[in-house]
Amino acid sequence: MNKKITVIGLGYVGLPLARLFATKYNVVGFDINKPRVEELNTGVDSTLEVEDDVLTAVLKTSQNDENGLFCTTESDDIADSNIYIVTVPTPVDKNNRPILTPLYKASETVGRVLKKGDIVVYESTVYPGATEEECVPVLEKISGLIFNKDFYVGYSPERINPGDKKHTVEKILKVTSGSTPEIGKVVDQLYNDVITAGTHLAPTIKVAEAAKVIENSQRDINIAFVNELAKIFNRLEINTSDVLAAASTKWNFLPFSPGLVGGHCIGVDPYYLAQKAQEVGYHPEIILAGRRMNDGMGSYVAGEVVKLMLSKDITVKNSNLLMLGITFKENCPDVRNTKVIDVVSNLKEFGINVTIFDPLANPDEVEHEYGVRNLRELGSEKFDSIVLAVSHKEFLELDLETVSNDKVAIYDVKGILGDKADKRL
Repeated sequence: MNKKITVIGLGYVGLPLARLFATKYNVVGFDINKPRVEELNTGVDSTLEVEDDVLTAVLKTSQNDENGLFCTTESDDIADSNIYIVTVPTPVDKNNRPILTPLYKASETVGRVLKKGDIVVYESTVYPGATEEECVPVLEKISGLIFNKDFYVGYSPERINPGDKKHTVEKILKVTSGSTPEIGKVVDQLYNDVITAGTHLAPTIKVAEAAKVIENSQRDINIAFVNELAKIFNRLEINTSDVLAAASTKWNFLPFSPGLVGGHCIGVDPYYLAQKAQEVGYHPEIILAGRRMNDGMGSYVAGEVVKLMLSKDITVKNSNLLMLGITFKENCPDVRNTKVIDVVSNLKEFGINVTIFDPLANPDEVEHEYGVRNLRELGSEKFDSIVLAVSHKEFLELDLETVSNDKVAIYDVKGILGDKADKRL
């Protein structure tokens, strides 16, 4: 098979993957977001996942048979591909139920151009069984083709870590799978061609799907544990970081830190597994307990900030607070499912005026997602309290005295300010 690849979805997951495949294959990158595609075609990636020169090196300005990446919003441009890789987001709604709409829409897009012999590989996070139970019927209905006779599917869960310049896509071992043993080998070899860290061929698609959701569920539970420890040690007036540093000297102690757990993976994946478990009659206790703990940390941090202000005789109502960071993690512009907004919302309930400063986050995106204003530059205003919520490297260079009133309360969620902070998580 002379492979021509289409990657559906050019976000944090799809673009790095499309760029990587484009070094060895003829690749079309498809996205319905026109401004995003226009931006990429100028050689710029606002997610900061792919450096401009690296992106430019593989970009093609027109469709041809040469290796490289052609980005488009036109479905006609993907019609002659024979491998389709779906990397669209799979969020949850306000009740934490999985939203599969982007997955259905992407499957419809592929279904309209699907041909005999084609392979569709899904990378989006789903619950075990979703690829074959939810996506395949859409492909069959739209294309009129028969699954595992006319076309095939695979599943290879994304392991992108946004903002991580060390563990890039080619350096992360890839789990692969296929709808038949033979297709599994084809999918595995496809990824093996570009993933230098190697691949692991799972025996079934369901195994690969399950592996994805438990990877992040495990991290979620471990972070929930240290978040609970932080609450306990705060009451005991013990420094949580000191405790974790001491415990980490044991060879098999797992190093996790307390914090706000957001983003599109750790804060979401456990709900996908929980939903499926409940559908088959099992109520997951530990998974949902971890989620409750982590989902409640925004309220806890806000309460701790208010207590700190009161302890320093700072009037809470109508005070001015500077929130450093709104993204879900450090050195990354991604604001999806950020839990910093929970802290902001809870502080506002106390009558505090919150100013958000994040030089990486797109103000328009923050406004659209959360209805709050984000500043990319600070003015001359001084604040009664400061909360460091995200450990962007830019904040390490910030002189807090220049933005502080004579009496100020400084709370450090990430534990990077040292003696500059009055209190930390």
